[in-house]
Amino acid sequence: MEGCSFCRIVAGELPAARVYEDEKVMAFLDHRPLFFGHTLVIPRQHVPTLAELSGDLLAPLFGLVQRLARAIPLALEAEGTFIGINNRVSQSIPHLHIHVVPRRRGDGLRGFFWPRRRYPSETAMEETAARLRAALQHV
Repeated sequence: MEGCSFCRIVAGELPAARVYEDEKVMAFLDHRPLFFGHTLVIPRQHVPTLAELSGDLLAPLFGLVQRLARAIPLALEAEGTFIGINNRVSQSIPHLHIHVVPRRRGDGLRGFFWPRRRYPSETAMEETAARLRAALQHV
């Protein structure tokens, strides 16, 4: 897609520290990482959000995410990883990208992304679950 920074990286028009690429997916270092090794995984094809990802790209995309979740602790002596996806809200580039971020205890990231809260009641929690179950029947 014209003007998409990630499509321009795929095309070789913009530089990136490429970590992996094949005919369907690509991984490269985030240029403004939360921690060194913070990697972005994208489909080479322009896809705006996870909801719009075709089934034939699902396994290659998440297969690479899984491989990076294994590789990052080995390569960077991290204790684990954080995996994150934004869909529209907080998505700085409208091309699906999955963040694979090295994590270490005490790295300061806890609570960084979401203000956590409790459901007001068990009933409210079950009502929310029921709404999601119903919606799953239609997607």
